[in-house]
Amino acid sequence: MAKKSSIEKNKKRERMAKQYAARRSRLKAVADNEDLPMEERFAARLKLAELPRNSSKVRIRNRCEITGRPRATYRKFKLSRIALRDLASTGQIPGMVKSSW
Repeated sequence: MAKKSSIEKNKKRERMAKQYAARRSRLKAVADNEDLPMEERFAARLKLAELPRNSSKVRIRNRCEITGRPRATYRKFKLSRIALRDLASTGQIPGMVKSSW
């Protein structure tokens, strides 16, 4: 089980990224538009830099929904490999069976 503070910090980042998504995308569109004057693009970059760092989507860490484990997480299930195996062994994931050869 991961530390509660790490899990909560990641949830806070997800909320902030959602809150600032529209503003961030608008500023990025202005900053990347080469048809606009350089001063206007630079001003957009400065405003983008003033936004909180945790409002950026790339700072969100993929974590297991059950345990909060940050590594070896399957995106499709949002579970770590360990939690996925436990749930599959107990038959709680439809269609997933243990492989054997």
